[in-house]
Amino acid sequence: MSFLGLIKRATRISRNSSRVKVYQARYFQSRDLSNTNLFHVEDAKLPVLIVGAGPVGLVLSILLTKLGVKCAVVDKATSFSKHPQAHFINNRSMEIFRKLDGLAGEIERSQPPVDLWRKFIYCTSLSGSTLGTVDHMQPQDFEKVVSPASVAHFSQYKLTSLMLKRLENLGFNVQSFKESDGLELDSVVAGQILMGHECVAIDANKESVTATVSYVKGGKPMKRNIQCSLLVGADGAGSAVRRLTKVEMRGERDLQKLISVHFMSRELGEYLINNRPGMLFFIFNTGGIGVLVAHDLLQGEFVLQIPYYPPQQSLSDFSPEMCKMLIFNLVGHELSDLNVADIKPWVMHAEVAEKFMCCENRVILAGDAAHRFPPAGGFGMNTGIQDAHNLAWKIAALVQGSAKTSILNTYEIERRPIALFNTSLSIQNFRAAMSVPSALGLDPTIANSVHRFINKTVGSILPAGLQKAILDNVFALGRAQLSESLLNESNPLGHQRLSRLKSIFEGGKSLQLQFPAEDLGFRYLEGAIVPDKESGAGDPEAPSGRRRDYVPCAEPGSRLPHMYVKILSDSKKEVIVSTLDLVSIDKVEFLLIISPVQESYELARATFKVAKEFKANVKVCVLWPSSSVDGAERDSKSELAPCENCVDVMEVKEQSGEEEASWWSICKMSERGCILVRPDEHIAWRMKSSFPMDPTMHMRDVFATILGKQ
Repeated sequence: MSFLGLIKRATRISRNSSRVKVYQARYFQSRDLSNTNLFHVEDAKLPVLIVGAGPVGLVLSILLTKLGVKCAVVDKATSFSKHPQAHFINNRSMEIFRKLDGLAGEIERSQPPVDLWRKFIYCTSLSGSTLGTVDHMQPQDFEKVVSPASVAHFSQYKLTSLMLKRLENLGFNVQSFKESDGLELDSVVAGQILMGHECVAIDANKESVTATVSYVKGGKPMKRNIQCSLLVGADGAGSAVRRLTKVEMRGERDLQKLISVHFMSRELGEYLINNRPGMLFFIFNTGGIGVLVAHDLLQGEFVLQIPYYPPQQSLSDFSPEMCKMLIFNLVGHELSDLNVADIKPWVMHAEVAEKFMCCENRVILAGDAAHRFPPAGGFGMNTGIQDAHNLAWKIAALVQGSAKTSILNTYEIERRPIALFNTSLSIQNFRAAMSVPSALGLDPTIANSVHRFINKTVGSILPAGLQKAILDNVFALGRAQLSESLLNESNPLGHQRLSRLKSIFEGGKSLQLQFPAEDLGFRYLEGAIVPDKESGAGDPEAPSGRRRDYVPCAEPGSRLPHMYVKILSDSKKEVIVSTLDLVSIDKVEFLLIISPVQESYELARATFKVAKEFKANVKVCVLWPSSSVDGAERDSKSELAPCENCVDVMEVKEQSGEEEASWWSICKMSERGCILVRPDEHIAWRMKSSFPMDPTMHMRDVFATILGKQ
């Protein structure tokens, strides 16, 4: 079976009736989510409740608020974490952030300079021998040809802070744990982030959802009910929402257990800036093995990841003093200003939820609540942000009456295959990371096999002290392969291993940072789209773990290709934007891109008419070629009258002397084609070269398919 076939089979999940408690609704009369009265304040206290105030929950709340949908966020934590956690933001996420009131620009200004994080370094210690260096940035990564945004390296807690600032600017109120003590049980929570509120029960039926949240007031545990139309679980890998709704995870569990040590040292940061700047440092020596993530060399902020094997090892084995000694060993010398801020265990999984929707489609999973990946490749947070981007406009279209309930089904139909693909890619990346220690004679599978033997077979009956001694001896034997007497060019075995290592680096077979083809080129094969009858794109390639360049595609389901265009207007000020910027972030609005030809104008007028019937918004973009004669009339408003929501733009090409492709050739379409773009910048429908006999009837079918009104 092809990889695409596996994805399609995996997405055929039966939507069984809710297994959570059903109760009599008090605020809803209609059983159809698309009823125009359903989300009025007098009918429901809250249209959308988001559980989880991480990046995914916060992005979703920003998007919904900008689209005019009232929402609130609850989180069980009493304060926002300062642990750096995720840190790599890919192209597609940065494209989304560009539209969140300049978030991408602020990230770019605030992150460390790219030359301080573009490399992965493999070494025996931070001050010892270098085994290999991989530079993950290529010249085209800075040219913004395929995307108006560049990737970024920015710690999650800093990103959270910038998102909170934007929510506050949108009128949100962040209620700290102490402030929330004074909230009345029946107070309206729209526009609030309630910290210290844990979702402990979910009651749902076809009319509504009630979330019971626990909190502390005056030192006493309390509970309150929050009734909403939709509940989105964006509460992370250990999702309470997923557990309460009994949604199972599918995939590979417990790939690796690790200890994460968050520490600060400006001394180490300055040393690495001057000697070997990088983002990740893979350190192998006889005293220890670890991966150091340099979150910010300028500030001296780091996280060390160490393999962890419980129950033979316990968290108490990794005291601050023990961690300091391990850090000194991996650095190669002591640090005078080392400060260990936090130590916590975590487990690496590669799993996807069996379904993203449940409880009559009233409860939705997003982000790590829906999928848990190995961190290799940075797909976790980025996939979650794109979940939110896909979901927000669909919820808004439903709330505002232009779409039917079935549009929510397309969230799972579209995003779950992407999660499955990214899971496979993350596993490939993890295996690529393991190829380096394997080449050095450290077979990770041996340690894992011994650990399983001790825990699950006859080894489990041995005394705890003996179990730990066996494991320690296995680790010591493995690390002995890293001794300087063995791992050098003069030693035949060492020479062979170092040659193998060099081959891995030069062949691009080690862990990669960027995946442009997957970051920008993912495509929805079905859902809120009208597929081409004969697709020329073919099935998605199976993940390889290697970097592949993005090739622009205008197939339905693809992200709209990026090209810089100039806004044509009476203003003397020249305004140049990306084609992605033509799609609104502040309202649910489709974008129709056409050429300045008569048949296109007829189609555009029909589209305006049909959109009005569907209570949908549409903007028409007339894209003029750069070869247009200077001084020629380039104003389509008279052709599209009386409809006024249109814009004329012209291709912008670099004055490099090289022949550049036109917009329509980039899209692999003729100039008589047209493209309908969804509010999330993915292509909903297109005509490659010909026009329908009856444009109005055809566009009715298109909008009915996209908005679930067939």
